[in-house]
Amino acid sequence: MLGYIFDTLRSNPELAIFLTLGIGYAIGRIRIGNFELGSVTGVLLAGIVVGQLGITIDPLVKSVFFIMFLFAVGYGVGPQFVHGIATDGAPQALFAVVITVLCLLSVYIAAVVAGYDVGFAAGLLAGSQTISASIGLATDAINNLDISSEEKQTMLNHIPVAYAVVYLWGTIGTGLILSVLGPKLLRIDLAEECKRYEREMSGGHPPEAGQTAWHQVEMRAYQLHQEWPVGKTIAHAEAQHEGVRVFTQRIRRDGTILEFDEDTVFQAGDIVAVSGKREVIVALGNNHQEVEDRELLDVPTERVNLVITHKGYAGKTIIDLAREKFTRGVYLNKITRGATSVEIPLLPLTEIHRGDILTIVGTRKDTSRVVNAMGYADRPSSETDMVWVGLAIAIGGLIGALTLPVGGVPVTLSTSGGALIAGILLGWLRGVHPTFGAVPSGALWMMNSVGLNVFIAVVGITSGPTFIAGLQEVGFGIFFWGIFATSVPMLLAPLIGKYIFKFDPAINLGACGGARTSTASVAMVGDVAKSNVPMLGYTVPYAVANTTLTLWGLVIVLMLA
Repeated sequence: MLGYIFDTLRSNPELAIFLTLGIGYAIGRIRIGNFELGSVTGVLLAGIVVGQLGITIDPLVKSVFFIMFLFAVGYGVGPQFVHGIATDGAPQALFAVVITVLCLLSVYIAAVVAGYDVGFAAGLLAGSQTISASIGLATDAINNLDISSEEKQTMLNHIPVAYAVVYLWGTIGTGLILSVLGPKLLRIDLAEECKRYEREMSGGHPPEAGQTAWHQVEMRAYQLHQEWPVGKTIAHAEAQHEGVRVFTQRIRRDGTILEFDEDTVFQAGDIVAVSGKREVIVALGNNHQEVEDRELLDVPTERVNLVITHKGYAGKTIIDLAREKFTRGVYLNKITRGATSVEIPLLPLTEIHRGDILTIVGTRKDTSRVVNAMGYADRPSSETDMVWVGLAIAIGGLIGALTLPVGGVPVTLSTSGGALIAGILLGWLRGVHPTFGAVPSGALWMMNSVGLNVFIAVVGITSGPTFIAGLQEVGFGIFFWGIFATSVPMLLAPLIGKYIFKFDPAINLGACGGARTSTASVAMVGDVAKSNVPMLGYTVPYAVANTTLTLWGLVIVLMLA
């Protein structure tokens, strides 16, 4: 039976890839405390085991999926990347570049001192900085070196060896350094700093006012007696609830549901369906009789993900937007930002960025008014605009394939690097002109996660037969060099953020995590802070670092070749 399975896998390598993916994703879900091994490591380990069967796979397979993956990475970070380099996010973008250069130099120093070849160095970079995408660019660069094919294959086989050994500390170490040592290095009480930041960002309002200004709410119906607001217009009555959002949703007058606008005047006997924060709505019952009018209360509402594209609202605060007339009747549930959909704190002075996704709730009429004013509704869709995706990858690849001599050394961005840049541009253009280039979130996840892991599966299967020999050659000393390459930049980053970039202490460690593209580490910082304020420093550095660290896969090869 086993013989049949092994022979079938050898003659049908596509089945070996899917077997590796299935086992690898299962391994990746193993959780130890707050850490998951992750799908990439799981797939690599599974690939190495499956690769012991001596399976041969066409290298074109990994090239196709890796290009797809890099395009998805660029598409996801495009809006934040451009925001970071074009607006007030520039200091955070520059900070990310500085930290990623430190990451590159730490790997370079480790490789030179330890005497590692280019393959081990590329694996050390990818594992210690947990940037698996750099493996693809390093692979392209090694294949372009002027050396024998045997030397190239030896270097390529060394990449997953180093990666697998140093990846674990790359993940865990970053989180421990930033969450445990970070506050001590900065000499701050992180939780108190975040509370202070929330107070400052509240602009004199209670910190929760950012939520009460927009946040949902419930609806009740009351029959008006002679007391206030009888004789007042709807606009006047709603404006009296300072600091909270209370809206008239429907009016029944003389048994008929009334068409109304803000100038409609309340009359005694009107039954009014009103929405707002629970305690405010309940308090209305002190002066008016609550009515169980199911038809009146049956107001159809929808939940919409609004993508901000209108540049006139970039930089506006939540409290500013709540005062806009067109937001009447609409409530804000949450804001997410960036490729990893980081949830942003709802504080009154929290600024909105172009490309942010605001989850709003209201009647279709009200949400449509807000959508038309500020951006577009990212409604669920299953169709990817493959015309633009295909053309972007092809054009980006053609440009990336160009070779330029630098100091006599031929340098190329490679086709995959070109796809990365094409993804950034199309992602940014999609955020500005949402009429083309759509890639639904499900498709983006498929391109991102499966694209990378098919590439990693092929790397693991191909290097499997030589993995043990490579590990014996390099020894476990590379584990300690991995600790060096991971730890040194992360120990310096908080101090650089404090003394050179003058970051607010509350967001400094979030920026450090973003500069290492480590979402898990920022989540650990958030646990220590008991706040998600550090996330405000995460998104711009993440977008920039995700690009530069990936490109370092090419650069480390050129530096050591």
